[in-house]
Amino acid sequence: MFIQTEATPNPATLKFIPGRTVLDTGTMEFSNREAAARSPLAERLFSVPGVTSVFYGSDFVTVTKDDSDWQHLKPAILGAIMEHYMSGAPLLADGTAGNDEALDEEDEFFSEADADTVATIKDLIETRVRPAVANDGGDITFRGFKDGVVYLNMKGSCAGCPSSTATLQHGIQNLLAAFRARRGRSPADVRSGEWRVANGE
Repeated sequence: MFIQTEATPNPATLKFIPGRTVLDTGTMEFSNREAAARSPLAERLFSVPGVTSVFYGSDFVTVTKDDSDWQHLKPAILGAIMEHYMSGAPLLADGTAGNDEALDEEDEFFSEADADTVATIKDLIETRVRPAVANDGGDITFRGFKDGVVYLNMKGSCAGCPSSTATLQHGIQNLLAAFRARRGRSPADVRSGEWRVANGE
């Protein structure tokens, strides 16, 4: 089994591509050892000293570390991923192939009066932003909209990385401003000074 590795914009995170489907749909994030208990693979990865977060995409696993050296961690992580897939164990302990999207939707907040705006924001994120972020080993989902401020969940390689957060914030602001301008609204309606990015906490 050959597992490809790729760097991400976050130097504390590496993307591991096992050459097979990881999740059929959506994404999953495990930000601590307790959360990892529902996934045998995540448990294996958290048993490697220095691993602080595990994230699943459609065909990749991203692993975030503390200040440990990748040179020491990478062989152990590759071994854990290989052992998991060679064992035939399910991705999730209960055998389901779920994802975090239902949980994300439960946590959403916005006024019903903003439903059309929210639908537009979600569409832009889904079609323009998420595919690019997945290429970098992460994910971004809508969290809420209030008083002209968009709130987002940053996951995987995007979470906790100031440069990723700043780049995505700037890019999404520009995307929304351009969309609103095409709709005949002033780009000033997107209030950059009040932009917020939440990392899923």
